[in-house]
Parts: sequence; structure tokens; C-alpha cells
Amino acid sequence: MAGSFSFLKFTDPLFAAELESKINHVNKFTAEEVAGDEDFWSWVREAYTVSPNIINLNNGGVSPQPKVVQDAHIRNYQYCNEAPSYYMWRILDQGREPLRSKLAALAGCSAEEIAINRNSTEGLNTIIFGLDLKAGDEVVLCKFDYPNMMNAWKQREKRDGIKLTWVDLNLPIENEQEIVSLYSKAITSKTKIVHITHVINWTGQVMPVKAIVDMAHAKGCEVIVDGAHSFAHLDYKVPDLGCDYFATSLHKWLCAPFGSGMMYIKKDKIKKVWALLSAPEPDGGDIRKFENLGTRSFASEMAIGNAIEFHLMIGGKRKEARLRYLRNYWCDKIKGMPGVKFNTPYAAQFSCALTSVSIEGWKGSEIEGRLFEKKKIHIVPIDHEHVNGVRITASVYNSLSELDRLVEGIEELVKAGPPAKK
Repeated sequence: MAGSFSFLKFTDPLFAAELESKINHVNKFTAEEVAGDEDFWSWVREAYTVSPNIINLNNGGVSPQPKVVQDAHIRNYQYCNEAPSYYMWRILDQGREPLRSKLAALAGCSAEEIAINRNSTEGLNTIIFGLDLKAGDEVVLCKFDYPNMMNAWKQREKRDGIKLTWVDLNLPIENEQEIVSLYSKAITSKTKIVHITHVINWTGQVMPVKAIVDMAHAKGCEVIVDGAHSFAHLDYKVPDLGCDYFATSLHKWLCAPFGSGMMYIKKDKIKKVWALLSAPEPDGGDIRKFENLGTRSFASEMAIGNAIEFHLMIGGKRKEARLRYLRNYWCDKIKGMPGVKFNTPYAAQFSCALTSVSIEGWKGSEIEGRLFEKKKIHIVPIDHEHVNGVRITASVYNSLSELDRLVEGIEELVKAGPPAKK
């Protein structure tokens, strides 16, 4: 279903009318049918202001915002500067509760379970440092979790004497039970928390979160989910995961302003998490206790609402289908090339837009450097655990011609052979 068109009033009237016409047209077709409709996606591309000189295929790190979000942010910022303390606290901040409700509707939960913050790191650290854990309590996590989260748990280990149990994943894995079993074997009678990354940033592996959560709950554990790379990327609702705690960065797949995030805590769990920063009732049951950040960017926070409307306009199912279509488009073309190895599963259940590729004889940094030098393609090198390659992530504004250029660049590297070693 298409979302609200209210944001269109901030765009060029002619473009807005044509885009609305496009949406009304594609509503007649399934998400999979629309995934290959280049006419529609070219109009989506026009909503962005991406560089014509660089092909950005690192949309997993941080996504560009559509112009309507940029315009809202700038407009709010200028508004605040007319009389900062009045317009920020008495006017813009009055939009916080409606925004909370919008985020909750998108996440599929109660507004009383959503806190608005700056990113996944802040949300997950709030949870990790706020939980009452004592010496000897055990936490299960994975060596492919995000560094900031691993370091947060290591800090608690050093400070509080908790025990960390690390799960080894030989990625890629396309067997749900194998993954669940690895986590299950790591849990003991002393395990209190299981920490899961929904979409692993290093490789793009999609983890079977619900299956792990159900197993962990059956063993008496609570579960934290890092949704930094999955929210507004995969089409799901947070309660579908069954987890107790969740956080995400809205400046990734939702394409909201840089430095915007969201944290979810089940209503009955809020009292169990101490506020990270000072609050009147740090152990109370109101989710708003986690928002005592002092002065922050009200202008960017309020523009999150515009990003939500843009996302709903495209539609979550259509967006996920398009991301899979783009991923399969370029991956299928390089699949048989000699020396090319995928560090990401091919099965749809375990993958979507984020994909890691290695080329025999090449370091990830060498692939990244050569593709930018020769093709002006921006990607990110990965060197973590047993994975050394590059992560390539197309988004809804990327074109097939850009992906053809990527394929051409990879083919040239394969034919050239490994670079000479000094």
C-alpha cells in the first residue's frame, strides 16, 4: 500500500504530480512485479540529490536522504535560528509525541515502547549499560557483531565481572538450525542475555532472529537485537522478532537525517533498564526517561517524519523487493567468474541488499581502491575474522547502468589477475 502523499507539497509541483501518478500506477502490481519497473525506479532516483560523478554503493554505512527530507531539515533548522529556545522547545519539540507515534506505527508496536535517539550505538549502549547484571552473569554474543556493541559488552565484563561467551560463525551459513544450534550450545544456566545482530554488517548475512529468540526465551534468557541494518531494509515489524530490546539507526535504510535513531523496549521491560543519562525516575517505566539528552538537533529529529512518509510512499514490500532485484542483478553476472567468492548467502532467507565479495589474490582494500580509481565506484573494504573482501550495497536510487559498471570493473580485476606484491 502507498503511504501518505503529504510530503509531496514540499517538492516541485510537476515532479510531485508525476510521482503520485507513478505510485497510483504501481499500486496495481505486486512488489515483485514492480521490482523490475525501471520507469518507476528512475522517478524514485530523481527524488535524491546523489552525485553524478561517483557511484555510491556503500548505502549500508549511511544512506543519502531524499530531497524532501533534506528540505524539511533545512527548513526546521532555519526556523529554529529565528529564536532558538522558543522555536526548539516550545514549537518543534511539540512534534515529538506525534513523531513517536509515527515511528511506533512503522515498527508495529506501542508508542510507549519507542525512544527517539541518535543511532543504534546509543540505543544499544543504553540497554547494555542499563541492565542489572552482576559478576558471574553470562552474555552470549558473536564475533561478527558490531564493534561498538562488542566493546560495550567488554566494558561491562571489565567493570562488572560478567562473563562473555562468544559464538563462532563460519559465514556464510544457509542453514537456520545450524545457526540456532550454535547459540543454543553457548547458553548455560547462568546466561541472562543473548545479543543478536539481525543483518551482520561485515557480510550482509541475515540471521534467523525469531528462531534464536524463541530458543533463548525457552531457556530463560532475554534477547537484544541490533537492527541497525535491517530496519526499513527488510519488511518486518519489530514485535515479529519476539525480542525484548531493539535499536536501529534511522539514517541508514529509512534515509532519515544523519544522527537519528530509535530504540524499542518491551513495555514490561522498561523498568529493568536504568536510564543511561540522568532522569527524574531512572528506574521508572516511562520510555521517555531515555530521552534526557539535553539540547539536541530538534530540526533533524522532526525531519524523521518526512523520511517515514517517503518510505511509506515507496512501500516496505516494494523496497525490499527492489533491493533484492538489484542485488541479484549484479551478483548473477559475476557468479561464475573465476576467483570470485561470495561471503554472503545467496538464499533470500539469509540475504538482501548488503553483499560481501572476495576476489582471489586481492585484498579488500585493493579491490576498493582499484574500483574507485578506475570506475569511481565507492564501496567499503572488509577485513574481519576470516572475511577479506568488499561490501557492496545498492539502494533504491541506484540504476542498472551503475551496476553494469560495477560488473565491468570486477571483470577487469579478475582478468588482470592479482596486483604485484611489493
